[in-house]
Amino acid sequence: MNDLLPLILIIVGVLVVLGIAVPLLLKGRSTRKYTGTRDANDPVMPPSGGTAVLDREEASSADDGGPAASSGTLTEETVEEVLPAAPSIEQPAPVAGRLQRLRARLLGSSNMLGKGLLALLSSDQIDEDTWDEIEETLLLADLGTEPTTELMDALRARVKVMGSRDSADVRGMLREELLKLVDPAMDRSLDVSRKADRPAVMLVVGVNGVGKTTTVGKLARVLVAEDKDVILGAADTFRAAAAEQLTTWGERVGVPTVKSDVEGADPASVAFEAVKAGIEQEVDVVMVDTAGRLQNKIGLMDELGKVKRVIEKLAEVDEVLLVLDATTGQNGLTQAKVFSEVVDVTGIVLTKLDGTAKGGIVVAIQRTLGVPVKLVGLGEGPDDLAPFDPEAFVDAILG
Repeated sequence: MNDLLPLILIIVGVLVVLGIAVPLLLKGRSTRKYTGTRDANDPVMPPSGGTAVLDREEASSADDGGPAASSGTLTEETVEEVLPAAPSIEQPAPVAGRLQRLRARLLGSSNMLGKGLLALLSSDQIDEDTWDEIEETLLLADLGTEPTTELMDALRARVKVMGSRDSADVRGMLREELLKLVDPAMDRSLDVSRKADRPAVMLVVGVNGVGKTTTVGKLARVLVAEDKDVILGAADTFRAAAAEQLTTWGERVGVPTVKSDVEGADPASVAFEAVKAGIEQEVDVVMVDTAGRLQNKIGLMDELGKVKRVIEKLAEVDEVLLVLDATTGQNGLTQAKVFSEVVDVTGIVLTKLDGTAKGGIVVAIQRTLGVPVKLVGLGEGPDDLAPFDPEAFVDAILG
């Protein structure tokens, strides 16, 4: 018996240490899961009061070979905890109806670009002073130097051969030329279809302050309205309350969020776990929100590159959406160039496009990057995000 006493004491000591260490390890990444695997026809299962399962898994984003232990990560273990009753699940507005509402809002806003051009082109006499005013109007609308020159040349040629100054004729001519610049032939569809064995993966990038996290939340509503199963990844771990903000957006439509409870956690690790959860739960789309600090441009861009590389250990990144504030004009164009150098941007989301005096930024960005504007936001409401329609946009500009 005396020989067994030291062994018994060692076992007791190990159990005590484990009793202290395990709860500490469990204070990291958390994910509210869908109940069972998902498919495109499943209704969204709202989180409810009572017992819910929180998935807590070890995560890391070491560039040299997948997950490895790092600070703030968790053991691979699933725990159950009682959650308070969740808010009722909202039903997002249908996507089709949003286009009409957004167009009406654009038409009702202060629109100096279209009105100014129509007034100038409809005047009885168009001299060089008038052309100078037209050029100034286009440049102030952030159309850009090259597109402005192109449009001016086209307008001069058509006005020269057009004998009429009728407002309907002028409007038709201007509509055709503006539509050419906006380029309706560009593919503006979102790649959000589930692949054979994995979800579609979307990376959302942009500087802080442009409404990036809000855009991710609004886009989740768009996808839910189209019967998509979605998981959000809160990889903006540097901005205070970003993860909580994204989680709230998701909870409103029954979409789970993968996040870290550790402030300043590795963003690539969170992104990795979000995609992993999406694969395991067989969802349609995983959307990853990213940090947007530009104080240290090199550091931010390196981090974004790392996030993308780590995700690609599990799945291809199908969409990289760059969120820009339309009211920033040429500053937005500079931001777009910086981000496009690091990640292959596949589409632009323009927020605050109701400031239509800056509507020309649509053309400038597309021309500079060769990337289409895919989504636009025209308000603060949760469903004020819609696919970009070139013809509706031009018609709204012209009133």
